[in-house]
Amino acid sequence: MNRTRSVCVLAAGLLFFLAAARGQSPFAGPDEVHSVSGQFVVSSTPPSSPFFYHRPSVAAKADFLQLEPSVLAISAERFKSALWRFIGLPADSTWSGKIFLALHPARSTNEPVVIATEPFLQNWNYRLELPDIITRTRYARAFSAVLLMELANRNVPVNARPAGIPPWLADGLARQVVAADATQVIFSAPTRLVDGLAETRVNLNQRGIDPLAASRRILQNAPALTFEQLSWPDDRQENGADGGVYLASTQLFVNELLALKNGPQKLRNLIAQLPRRENWQTAFFSAFRDDFRSPLDVEKWWSLRVVAFASHDPGPLWTIEVSRLKLDAVLSVPVDLRSASNDLPSHVSISLQAAVRNFEPPLQTQILETKLRDLNLVQFRLAVPLAPLGDGYRTVLAEYLDTQKTHSAARRRRGDAEKLIRQLNVLDQRRQELETRLAREALPVPTR
Repeated sequence: MNRTRSVCVLAAGLLFFLAAARGQSPFAGPDEVHSVSGQFVVSSTPPSSPFFYHRPSVAAKADFLQLEPSVLAISAERFKSALWRFIGLPADSTWSGKIFLALHPARSTNEPVVIATEPFLQNWNYRLELPDIITRTRYARAFSAVLLMELANRNVPVNARPAGIPPWLADGLARQVVAADATQVIFSAPTRLVDGLAETRVNLNQRGIDPLAASRRILQNAPALTFEQLSWPDDRQENGADGGVYLASTQLFVNELLALKNGPQKLRNLIAQLPRRENWQTAFFSAFRDDFRSPLDVEKWWSLRVVAFASHDPGPLWTIEVSRLKLDAVLSVPVDLRSASNDLPSHVSISLQAAVRNFEPPLQTQILETKLRDLNLVQFRLAVPLAPLGDGYRTVLAEYLDTQKTHSAARRRRGDAEKLIRQLNVLDQRRQELETRLAREALPVPTR
C-alpha cells in the first residue's frame, strides 16, 4: 500500500472511530436538519445552487423540484409513510438505519443521484447525495430505492453483504407513490411570496381519478416491456429516454403484483428474503411461489394483465400509416449479428419466418409469445383496413403455440414449423397487396 492510500485509510478509520465514540455516523455533518422521526438527517452546503441563478427558468418548471433542507426533511417522512402504506407497513413503523440526505449545488438538469451504504455499530446507515434541483421522477426513484434498502437490510449483520433492490421494484413503487398522492409527499422549496408568505410549489398532478393514467397514456402507443426486459433495464430506460415505457411498465407490473392475493405481504417477503438469496430472482419466486413457478409463468400472467389493462381504455384508433408502421414493428424480430467472433455486433431485424427456421424451440417460443402479446395489444388500435390482417397474424401464432403444448417434439420438428411459415407467407402477401391498394387509393386524383 502506498503512503497516500495509507494516510487516507488511517484518516477514514479515525473518522469512523470518533463518530462511533459519540454515537454518530461518519455520514453526519455539522449543519443538519433532523426529520420528526429522526431517521432522516439533511445537510446542505452551500444552501442554494448557482445553476438555479444562471437558469432560473429550469427550477420554475413544473417537473423540477428545488430542494431545501427543512422542506426536504418533511417531504422525506411523507414519502416514507406513503411507500409503507403500499406494502402494508404502518406509517410509524420502527426503523433501523439512518438516512443522511446531502444536498449539493446542481450542475446540470440530469445529474445522477448517489446512494452509499455504510456499516455503523450494529446496523447499516445510508447516504443519499442529491442535487438541489432535481426532477420529481429522479427524486422519487432515489427515495424509493434507499427506503427499500433500509428495510431489506435491517437484520443484516454489518460484517455481511448488504442487499440490493431490483430496479423494477424501486421504480414501480416510486411511480405508485407519486401517482397516488404526489401533492402530499413531494414538496419543493418556496418559489415566490403570496401576501407576504412563502408559497411552496408542489407536484400539481391530478389525483384520485386514475393513478395509472400517465402510464396508460404511454402504453397506449408502445407495448409494455416483458418480465425479462424489466429485469435488466439499461441506463437509457431508467432515465426515461425510451419515452417512459420502462417506468410505465414498472408501475403497472408492481400494481398488478399488489393486486394478487396477499400481494403487499408477498412484496414484503420478497424484500425480507433479498439478503438471504443469491439474487433477487430467487427471492421473487420464493415470495410468490403460490403464483409463479418459473419465469414463463410470470410472462404468461404478465401478458394477460397487460392486454387486460390495454383493453380497459385503448385510446383512439391509429391512422392507416401509423397502423402500418406499428404492425411492421411487431412482425419483425431485432437481432444482433456478427460476421466474425471478434467483430462488433450489427443490429438488424429479421422476419418471424426466419426466427422460426433458425432459433431453438425455447427461444422461438419466447419470441412468438411476446409477438402474440404485442399483436393482442395493437389490435385495439389498428385502423379498420388493417385490423383483420392483424387478427390473422394473432390467430396463426396462437394456434401454433397451442400445438407446441400438445404435439410431440418429433412432430413439432416435422410439420408445425413449416405450416406456420406457409401461413405467415400468405399473410405477408395479403399485407403487401393491401398496402399497395391503400397507397393507390391515397394518391391524388388527377385533374385537367
